[in-house]
Amino acid sequence: MLIPSDNSADSRNVQPVPDPAFSVALLNWYDQNPAQMPWRGSRDPYCIWLSEVMLQQTRVATVESYYRRFLERFPAVEALAAAPMDDVLKLWEGLGYYARARNLHRLARQIVNDHAGRFPASAKALQQLPGIGRYTAAAIASIAFDQTVAVLDGNVIRVLSRLIDLPEEISQMRVEQQLWTLAESLLPAERPGDYNQALMDLGRTICTPREPDCRHCPVQSFCQAFAQGTQSLRPVKKQKSPLPNVRAAAAILRDAKDRILLVQRPAEGLLGGLWALPGGRCEAEETYTDCLHRSLKQMLGIEIRVAEEMAATEQTFTHFRLRLRAFACELLAGTPTGETRSAWAAAEELPRYSLGKADRKIVDGMEQWQPRLFEEP
Repeated sequence: MLIPSDNSADSRNVQPVPDPAFSVALLNWYDQNPAQMPWRGSRDPYCIWLSEVMLQQTRVATVESYYRRFLERFPAVEALAAAPMDDVLKLWEGLGYYARARNLHRLARQIVNDHAGRFPASAKALQQLPGIGRYTAAAIASIAFDQTVAVLDGNVIRVLSRLIDLPEEISQMRVEQQLWTLAESLLPAERPGDYNQALMDLGRTICTPREPDCRHCPVQSFCQAFAQGTQSLRPVKKQKSPLPNVRAAAAILRDAKDRILLVQRPAEGLLGGLWALPGGRCEAEETYTDCLHRSLKQMLGIEIRVAEEMAATEQTFTHFRLRLRAFACELLAGTPTGETRSAWAAAEELPRYSLGKADRKIVDGMEQWQPRLFEEP
């Protein structure tokens, strides 16, 4: 077992004395249960970096197809660095958290320009690069370069919290540091990259958030939460506040050639660099119609007539829930100008543009639209 160094049952800083048998059992399980993932087995730091960035806040099953397509288009960091941002965002479309794609592209250029296309081999040097945090740096360094550095992601946090039956809420900085210290103390000198991947795989497949499969856990005998029957209570997480609702309106504007007007979002910020139907967020007491008049005047310097509502959709973001309603509109005066980049896109050209989830749903469903008979709240 992992024996607590403090025998007090009420201790809030329980640190187990490392038992080499823990890593042996975990690595034996890892060897006997190889995960079939397209990036597994690679020692190429570019491939490892790409997979780790894609896997942030995204499930493995979702990432696999994106990873393959991305490598087909950008097989090396030099290809990614040379690509236009629009191409990168288009391949990323649907993965969400688009700042990851922008940071990926930015860092690829830095690796090529400042490091001759080579990733630094140490976690400390990797962490100095923009967009690479402590976890990602450790994953690349241990898997690609055999550096003896521990990782701590959501899966590992869950495993370690159960391992020591941690009763404290895990978002606290002090508790996070305690878990980093624990992760480092358990890391074996041999095969650190495989060990780190084994720990992550254990959290993904066995030590899951709900209903962990303790019966098949290779390190069950080391787990204090299993011994106490508290595995379903660990880790302790902060209660989430309800998400606020945000209303937004989008305009469907067509020109004489039946092309749809699209605008490009600012490079930074929410969905930065993606294309969208022109429109904006509604202010507190503002109607959707007034929102469209105001937004398109400010954004593009044009006057419009707002006609029927054609579609509505919702999308949940990290900090709010979006309710987007799209209206058929007519251009009355002006030509799209200003700092906002815009384009008229024919139906066959629309798939080439990178759109957010809500805009894509509306654009892809345009042929099935029917004017809505009743106004929705």
